[in-house]
Amino acid sequence: MKKTLVCITGILCLLAALAFAADKPVGESSQGVVLKTTNVKAPKMNARGKVVEISDTAIKIARRIKGNVEIMEFALENPAQDITVNDSVTIVYSIKDGKLTASRVAKPKTGKISGNTGTKQAKEKPASAAK
Repeated sequence: MKKTLVCITGILCLLAALAFAADKPVGESSQGVVLKTTNVKAPKMNARGKVVEISDTAIKIARRIKGNVEIMEFALENPAQDITVNDSVTIVYSIKDGKLTASRVAKPKTGKISGNTGTKQAKEKPASAAK
């Protein structure tokens, strides 16, 4: 019985040593250490408002949030086309180097809403027949 316990204990120690040896990395190879790099994309955000000031490199808009007017200034990646002061615009922007950078400036789409306009038409009742 003692021989069996000693053999089982010896085998368990040998297996544990092999498992710990497998976890350790083999020596450094001649290729060097390759680090995993991750590219972090800046999130895209949206803002809507009226243009207060515009130039080839920057645009300022005034937007309303819960009754308060906020002025936002954006650096432009590309000059905005057909945008003038007092136009309503939608801006897609991200934060680059601590500055708000607009990647797209466009006038919001003004499509007609199809369907009822909210007025109800009264149905004509047929003239009642004389009794």
